[in-house]
Amino acid sequence: MLLWRMKIDFDTIIDRTVSNAEKYSKREELFGTKDILPMWVADMDLASPSFVIQAIKERLNHPILGYEEMPNSAFQAQIEWIKEHYNVEVQREMMLYSPSVVTSINMAIEAFSNKGDEIIIQTPIYPPFISSVLLHKRNAILNPLKQDNNSYKMDFVDLESKITSKSKMILLCSPHNPTGRVWRKKELEKLLFIAKKHKLMIISDEIHSDLTYKPHIPLHTLSNSVITLQGIGKTFNLSGLATSTIIIPNEKIKHHFMTTYHRYHLGEGNILAHVAFEVAYKEGKVWLEELKPYIQSNFALLEALAKKYPKSITFKQPDATFLAWIDFRQLGLNDQQLHQALIKHGLGLSQGISFKEGGSGFMRMNCALSKSLMREAIKRLKDFLIKYS
Repeated sequence: MLLWRMKIDFDTIIDRTVSNAEKYSKREELFGTKDILPMWVADMDLASPSFVIQAIKERLNHPILGYEEMPNSAFQAQIEWIKEHYNVEVQREMMLYSPSVVTSINMAIEAFSNKGDEIIIQTPIYPPFISSVLLHKRNAILNPLKQDNNSYKMDFVDLESKITSKSKMILLCSPHNPTGRVWRKKELEKLLFIAKKHKLMIISDEIHSDLTYKPHIPLHTLSNSVITLQGIGKTFNLSGLATSTIIIPNEKIKHHFMTTYHRYHLGEGNILAHVAFEVAYKEGKVWLEELKPYIQSNFALLEALAKKYPKSITFKQPDATFLAWIDFRQLGLNDQQLHQALIKHGLGLSQGISFKEGGSGFMRMNCALSKSLMREAIKRLKDFLIKYS
């Protein structure tokens, strides 16, 4: 096991410009220059697990890449992972394949609401939550999170005040992107109580649930009337393989969902993703145990800088994810000024305003990169703070 651990290398800088990595290929389009550290889109600049790459290579020794179903052994690998990490029994019949969490969200919107209905979203939030609602001609009702001592909590009073007869669904992000909150049991129970009271469906995006530094509670462990979305993309840096799962414990809800699901003709995904999915869940425990403290050590560098400039920025290490949600509001710059000033200092971050209400004055910074690149990012951020403080 120690020899296996020694092979895990997060320090090597990997040149992604030779691939079609979105994070790099869109630099000029989004930032007007290639001369930046792109720290925006939520994938890692760290090597995907070598055992996954090896398994894919072995599958490619077979000369035919035709149709294949996602094997039960792949689903079983995730079932066993969930049991080990969350002490929860999930049944195979509860699970469906999906190419992405966003695909699943769109199917759920179509299945459980109609045009003109209202869907509640807790902002600031991952942008596709809102765009998915609007593309289906539903109304996005914003229920902003409340800041509380550099953390965030749900505003249940505001939530209930906004529920109407047209309200059909709550889109939950758990853990939350971009704030990094891991919701506690009491918070989730309160949300479920309100949803049941008003007959609202809850769709829980839990794609970041394995990258947590505090205990995560899968929503389906507290209610069998919810839909939970999970996958390997964020945990193991395998988003480009386009595979995830939908967990629906309630047979009646699943039956209703399946009408829409079949309409999308998703098939069973691609065969290399099947291999990656299975081996990641079977063999990924130690790799993930190495990854999490590495990301936390990157957060620590950012937190140390924030403590040196407390009148300029605020940052607290998140409960989950590899994403830093940084408060720049004390600098007095508007969102465009902030964005452009950071670009001039060679930093390409996600603008807080793209996460809608509650995002103005913030930036989201992806900290899943090698230590040397993280130190370079900190240096550039420090130069920015010296100029604008």
